[in-house]
Amino acid sequence: MKNSLFFLGLLLLTNSCSVKKPPVFLKVDDIKILSFSSDTIHLQANAYFQNPNDVGGKIYTDNILISVNNIEVAQVFSEEFKVPAKSDFLMPLTAKIATKRILNSDKNGILGGLINSFLTNKVNIRINGKLEYVVFGFKKEFLVDKTEEIKIKF
Repeated sequence: MKNSLFFLGLLLLTNSCSVKKPPVFLKVDDIKILSFSSDTIHLQANAYFQNPNDVGGKIYTDNILISVNNIEVAQVFSEEFKVPAKSDFLMPLTAKIATKRILNSDKNGILGGLINSFLTNKVNIRINGKLEYVVFGFKKEFLVDKTEEIKIKF
């Protein structure tokens, strides 16, 4: 009798707190330049998700690259993100871009393209890579590929 109650309780516990499916990756949006100085550019975007599970998990951003005007210039740096259970959430993605990295990449007149970007006050930003969701040894990768033309505000 005790064993039956124990297994019944264990069964109820595992069914009520289960990972039914991975979170749903909706989009990457809201790309903006947070700050612009002579040595660095701080960039931020938001990744939007829905989590239908009773448990959370963690998302890692190790494999996401930032390109400015088709030149790979930085990698997204974020600490592991704790996923909330049963909710819609957004994960901020931030990058610090060294301006000298952009100016020293002299590939077929890239400096001219950057000067043109500053004259038109627009720059083409691409965020490309993978987000990795981990919970209880279960892993799921989400592909991120977002390109957006943003205005530079001086």
